Amino acid sequence: MDKFKINNNGIKVEGNIMETLATFIVDKRNLMFLIFGALILASLFLMNFVKVENDLSTYLPAQSDTRVSLDIMDKEFVTYGSAKIMIANISYDKALDIQEEIKKVDGVFDVEFDNTKEHFNDGSALFSITFVDSEENKRCLDLLNNIKQKYNAYDIFTETTLGDQKADAIKEEMNVIMIIVAIIVVSVLLLTSTTYAEVPVLIITFIASAIINKGSNFLLGTISYISNSVTIILQLAMSIDYAIILCNQFKEYREKYEIREAVIKAVARSITEISASSLTTIGGLFAMTLMQFRIGPDMGINLIKAILLSMASVFFLMPGLLIIFGSLMDKTKHKNLIPKINKIAKFDFKTQKLMPIVFLLIISLSYIGQKNCPYVYGYAEMETPVKNTSQIAETMIKNTFEKNNMMALIFPTGNYENEKKLINNLMNYKEVEEITALANTEGLDGYMLTDKLTPRQFSELTNVDYELCQLLYTSYAIKDESYGKITAGISRYAVPFLDIFMYVHDVSEDGYVNLETDLKDKLNEAYDKMKRGKDQLQGENYSRILVYVNLPISGDNTYHFTDTIKEEAIKIYNTNDIHVAGDSTSEYDFKKVFATDNVVVNISSIVLVLIVLLFTFMSAGMPVLLVSIIQGCIWINFCIPTLIKQDVFFMSYLVVSSIQMGANIDYAVVVSSRYNEARKTMNKKEAIIDTMNFSFPTIITSGPMFILAGFLISMLSSDGCIVGIGECLYRGTIISIIAVMFVLPQVLLIGETVIEKTSFKLKSIIKKDKRTGTIVVDGIINGKLNGTINGKVIGMVSGDMDLNIIQGEVREEDE
Repeated sequence: MDKFKINNNGIKVEGNIMETLATFIVDKRNLMFLIFGALILASLFLMNFVKVENDLSTYLPAQSDTRVSLDIMDKEFVTYGSAKIMIANISYDKALDIQEEIKKVDGVFDVEFDNTKEHFNDGSALFSITFVDSEENKRCLDLLNNIKQKYNAYDIFTETTLGDQKADAIKEEMNVIMIIVAIIVVSVLLLTSTTYAEVPVLIITFIASAIINKGSNFLLGTISYISNSVTIILQLAMSIDYAIILCNQFKEYREKYEIREAVIKAVARSITEISASSLTTIGGLFAMTLMQFRIGPDMGINLIKAILLSMASVFFLMPGLLIIFGSLMDKTKHKNLIPKINKIAKFDFKTQKLMPIVFLLIISLSYIGQKNCPYVYGYAEMETPVKNTSQIAETMIKNTFEKNNMMALIFPTGNYENEKKLINNLMNYKEVEEITALANTEGLDGYMLTDKLTPRQFSELTNVDYELCQLLYTSYAIKDESYGKITAGISRYAVPFLDIFMYVHDVSEDGYVNLETDLKDKLNEAYDKMKRGKDQLQGENYSRILVYVNLPISGDNTYHFTDTIKEEAIKIYNTNDIHVAGDSTSEYDFKKVFATDNVVVNISSIVLVLIVLLFTFMSAGMPVLLVSIIQGCIWINFCIPTLIKQDVFFMSYLVVSSIQMGANIDYAVVVSSRYNEARKTMNKKEAIIDTMNFSFPTIITSGPMFILAGFLISMLSSDGCIVGIGECLYRGTIISIIAVMFVLPQVLLIGETVIEKTSFKLKSIIKKDKRTGTIVVDGIINGKLNGTINGKVIGMVSGDMDLNIIQGEVREEDE
């Protein structure tokens, strides 16, 4: 119950809990400015230390084959820095000169180039460069940049995994998009506002929350490049409504109250309204956190955090800004440019029986169509509106030179015979073009690295004295604890070429064996290549072979062939500890996890939003109607790619369907809430006209921001996933707005009976009585009185009074 104080000027409202909180926020606005200022400064500093992950496969479930394979490879193998450089419009002889020049660069281990079509084609040369250091070493990238700079006079294109070229390109693109979005947002706010000075209030409020959200990502450790790129734009589109709601409430109260009182009342009223509105959005986003593919939790947490920080800025920062800009808002009022939409409302009323049937037919067909949506699970088959420098280079190299699809097959180490057998079996498949492995790599004079050599054979190969070779083999057997080999006769002891060769090198370097200078130089040169080969293909517990296939990266045939490769290894090694890694296997795992996450996101987002709406409307019918309409819009959204035969990156569906269900449904909530309120005092036609005119400003303000933000992302980004999210987002928002404007009103009109019968609101026991004349009251009442009163009164009175106290007393409440 509201509390009152009677003073010399009459009775004044002190306020309820919300007004008490609002009063504190307004009166302590300088403290709020100080807190937000500190948070903004800290965030500007911390955002430079946020770690960004650019590899989507990192977010695969820990038990997925790709994730297990990558973890094993990180621990077991060394990946040396490498790059492919294509120089176009060059002669073969000149290319040979460049090859020799690059080879001489300190830090370059080798440069592959020859006159085959794999390296020279149509006047273009392709150099495969391997660096001395591992790819994590920054020196590799510096060397590559120096090489590119040296030959920048040529038409040069580079393909490499070194550095963060992708992240840098996306960052530049998003900066451009943000500038354009900012201009659009300001323009939309100017057109939809009723006073120019409210625009800076809204902009400052959003910028503060956006900066704090970016800085607070530091607390999460590492975030995905998708979250880092699109969160700020989605935050704007999803949360600008909160600031607009408070601003509109302030302008409404400003007509009756001074600035301070108007802000207090606006904040008190908006806290509940904004909090309720945010719950559907948070519910939809929370569904993303339940995904196995951990990019879902990454984005879900980031976006939920963005929503909460936006609400905090509106509740605690914006009131102070309204106090500061309040007077200027009074002076800069202008004509409301948003038109009335009576014609649309009348159309809705006239078509209340037709449009629901049409919509039902459309969504039924769309449900069937969206089931055949052409999802893709990698970037190989995707085309983006723009390409960054790296993508242009990769496309040029791909179009000029043949490129096979490479997969890494990982298996337990220690059995070279099984490795040879596996290679032979795999080479029998027509899909396999080439295999790189220790077992088929030549060491010296025709011997493969895994071929076994006796002391006699090793002596003949290396020109090392036979007796010395016997001693070396005996020493190796002792180190390997193969004592039986010694007793059986060391002359018959055969050791893999790679193992004995590296052992001889090590004991020579340690000074236990003295070799001739020429032999030692030959040994050192071969050792470097063998060690690098072993580092890359053999670890302490696992070995790997690189299988090059003539299949595309994407497609069911390729995915199934990865299973075939794995099955061959399982048969030979008799263990399930076999793993395959590569672009194709990553996509295959994406496809597997999508099948589960698709169901999880759909069901959980619907259930969570239904629960929120159930308590919002206190009716079972209303939430079902609203969710059904938005779910229908989602089906239409993802049926369109089926019709136009356009590939959709699978992540786009998971993200956009959650946002569409959680955020776009707010438009439907605004319309439904207003209609329920209007029906208390109006007939159906009047109520629907009032509802549409009331809701249209909200929809026309935030809706275009959603649409334009998504459109710009889809047209100006070079990343397939980000492009897909933007495209599906703006298309879905357009569909949702059309449904809210031209389908929902009709559903509300004809579904009114169902909504009322499924309501579980407690019937009010308060009876309304409004009349003119003289009446006798016997009971507990509240309300307004304009007249005279005679009788015994026990209660509280609010207003201006002129009383004759016949008996008893009048006192202030706290007495």
